[in-house]
Amino acid sequence: MNLSRHPTTYPTRYQEIAALLEGELRTQYRSGDYLPSEQQLAQRYQVNRHTLRRAVDQLVDRGWLQRRQGIGILVLMRPYDYPLHARTHFSQNLLDQGSHPTSELLLAVLRPCSEPVAIALNCASGDGVIHLRTLRRVNGVPLSVIDHYLPDLSWWPELQQFEQGSLHEFIKQRLGQGLVRRQTRISARRSQIKESQLLEVANQIPLLCVRTLNACVDSDRVAEYSFTLARADMIELTMEH
Repeated sequence: MNLSRHPTTYPTRYQEIAALLEGELRTQYRSGDYLPSEQQLAQRYQVNRHTLRRAVDQLVDRGWLQRRQGIGILVLMRPYDYPLHARTHFSQNLLDQGSHPTSELLLAVLRPCSEPVAIALNCASGDGVIHLRTLRRVNGVPLSVIDHYLPDLSWWPELQQFEQGSLHEFIKQRLGQGLVRRQTRISARRSQIKESQLLEVANQIPLLCVRTLNACVDSDRVAEYSFTLARADMIELTMEH
């Protein structure tokens, strides 16, 4: 009896080169950089220029690169990879990718919480809540605007000292409390005028809306509800299971 098998498919040489080059683009290049010439790349990878050109063409088709006639091969902006799991650390994750993340405080007030925030924090509408708003940049480019709502008013004296950097690291260092992600909900909507100005994008472009609940590490007590509006062209969320 003859048993048929599906033949094993192996990547071609140009696909292997494309994968290697993609890895370099993720770790060694930034948007606006230019690659070495095709001749230099072909010599580096020890392939002929036709094979190298096919590898580059694959990355052009996928939006990583752009050919500029008479100038060279331009590296385009690619989304930053942001894995979603319980102990995700935004700043450290981007540092590991070779980027320079920053965060600045735009707003810090005490206010009565709205009904959606009250539902998220499991408290009564109108209860007092700490409201912080931060703007995150990566390599100087605005990435996201985040509204943080924290129900523990005893944290307010210390949080009034927060100005920039990682809010969660500040809470850990100044209040001795680590936070862990408990829930994330993702949707999308178009930007409004104020958001477009902060993120330096055209009005009505798609934004990712990420709603997150964070709890204290040593308990199930909800410590923060955050609402993030992020540029969809700059971030790629990865679900880790």
